[in-house]
Amino acid sequence: MKLLIVSGLSGAGKTIALHSLEDMGTYCVDNLPVSLLPAFAEQAQQLANLHDYVAVGVDARTAALHDLPSLLQMLSDTHIPYSILFLEADDNVLIKRYSETRRKHPLTTKQLPLAEAIKYERQLLAPLSSRADIRINTSQMHVHQLRDMIRLRTDLQVNQSISILFLSFGFKYGLPQEADFVFDVRCLPNPHWDTELRPLTGRDNAVIQFLASQPKVQQMLNQIGQFLTDWIPQFEADNRSYLTVAVGCTGGQHRSVYISEQLAQRFSEKRDGVLLRHRELT
Repeated sequence: MKLLIVSGLSGAGKTIALHSLEDMGTYCVDNLPVSLLPAFAEQAQQLANLHDYVAVGVDARTAALHDLPSLLQMLSDTHIPYSILFLEADDNVLIKRYSETRRKHPLTTKQLPLAEAIKYERQLLAPLSSRADIRINTSQMHVHQLRDMIRLRTDLQVNQSISILFLSFGFKYGLPQEADFVFDVRCLPNPHWDTELRPLTGRDNAVIQFLASQPKVQQMLNQIGQFLTDWIPQFEADNRSYLTVAVGCTGGQHRSVYISEQLAQRFSEKRDGVLLRHRELT
């Protein structure tokens, strides 16, 4: 088990870094009192079977109350391997970020304006900054670039692929609010008009055979499948955890059920985390 101390200037991206590490399977604790670092490191060894990394967020509010060099020496004496990830940004960038978000810097007071608070914070965190194994300046980075940089520098990967839910529904009952993609298949041949198929669903053999024999149905199925194959990796690269693909026909009984079933089967053969639900079927 390796301990990763995550620190940096307020507004430089520490919270984003911790969330990214958590998405990669790291056990994260934010704003742990610095004095508890050595004791926490010893306790964290019990997590070694579950996590390769344990990350602890440290900010200037707790660092200001302790002798950081002495605490780091105590941590070294435990013989637990640790490294420090330090996030920083240029002063003008930090000032701009705070002015845009209207958040208050944690060290500002009536007597200490923002620019001076940033300077003071640099001084407080200097012992961590000077010992940092990984330093990242986020001045020119957006959120996704920072996540990618952390993944590369810590040699961690996202611990699970995106979970995809294929959801069939009927338009006459309203759109599903949770849908990320909505595909309308009402233009396809409708088994409803066959009196023998009408009471059945898209999961029944007779309906499956009817729709499988229709060229337009297969064309629609293949094109939706190819679209999702092309674009799901982009959602994964954006660190999305869940994706809902809704397929709708008029009543949510035949066509949408069949298409959703077929898509779920195709994608479950290629990846984990594929779910299937038919909203209108009880």
